[in-house]
Amino acid sequence: MSITEKIDGVAVTTKANVYFDGKCISHGITFADGTRKSVGVILPATLTFNTGAPEIMEGVGGSCRVRLKGETEWTTWGAGQSFNVPGNSSFDIEVTGEPYHYVCHFG
Repeated sequence: MSITEKIDGVAVTTKANVYFDGKCISHGITFADGTRKSVGVILPATLTFNTGAPEIMEGVGGSCRVRLKGETEWTTWGAGQSFNVPGNSSFDIEVTGEPYHYVCHFG
């Protein structure tokens, strides 16, 4: 998978979504067809995210370890790689060192 470096033709929510005391910061983007994504960064931390809709997390910089709900093993993901998270679920993510930059594809 190639890394998404630029997204054209979108509306950007200029106010940032700030989670976990600033450890995760993202901006929502919406395409003309209504498709939503978010673009953000996770600073070094271990966090748990809950999902409503299914998500694809695309790494565009840095790396992380992820453990999906119900799993015991952690998997490492980096730039150019993506992982799927089911809807109505959760995942643990651990970032150490360099921040993890991502594009989250919803639905």
